[in-house]
Amino acid sequence: MSNFETLEIDRPRAGVARVTMNRPEVFNAFDETMIAELDAAFEILAADDDVRIVLLAGAGKHFSAGADLDWMKRASEASLEWNLEDARKLAAMLARIDGCPKPVVARVQGAALGGGVGLVCACDIAIAADNASFAVSEAKFGILPATIGPYLLNAVGKRQARRLALTTERIRAGEAHNIDLVHAVVAADELDAAVDTTVTDLLAGSPNAQREIKLYFADMAAGPVTEAVRERSAQTISRVRASDEAREGFAAFFAKRPASWIPE
Repeated sequence: MSNFETLEIDRPRAGVARVTMNRPEVFNAFDETMIAELDAAFEILAADDDVRIVLLAGAGKHFSAGADLDWMKRASEASLEWNLEDARKLAAMLARIDGCPKPVVARVQGAALGGGVGLVCACDIAIAADNASFAVSEAKFGILPATIGPYLLNAVGKRQARRLALTTERIRAGEAHNIDLVHAVVAADELDAAVDTTVTDLLAGSPNAQREIKLYFADMAAGPVTEAVRERSAQTISRVRASDEAREGFAAFFAKRPASWIPE
């Protein structure tokens, strides 16, 4: 985990891994290298039993300016085949973050632009400083937010996603909170404390339950509660209730002690 060029990875507390995009000189814009390294880092952390929670952060004043402009210039001059393969790698990286079996928390300060918004939306929980701003800016460059689109849509809904993509307007943290792009907004000097509080809450939950929650909600959609939906819910809870962690959770509750998965 120390061989990355564009990332720094540390363990700020037991059970927690922090992935910091470390290209502050370009506002943590991502290129082919960072995309590959984010994909690799989340693959490694997903398989690490010592990691319960993953934080995604950006070094310096800004979270991420999205796509590196030199990378985009190369893409505009490359073949359709090169662009397709390149786009597939970005799509796979976002899916890797979204599909991480462990809770992923975005720590957002300063600007999150274009693909940076996609990174925020791919995380389970996003906490922003009050100096944060967000723009889905691709249309300004003659392209569209295709790879980040599904995550943006899941976060804010179709009408807001379409509005942000069409206008490319930059919105402040308060509005981002109002439309569910982020879950909380705090003063910049309180950002780390707010993230730490959320991490503490997450560490109290069962790792297996959190993994099951992510799987369960991944393909659920708002709509009618059909017989098939009801049956899936019954099948899922009956299976999980019989798990070792469920037994431990109830035993800990009735014994008035911390569950075994909570770090000391």
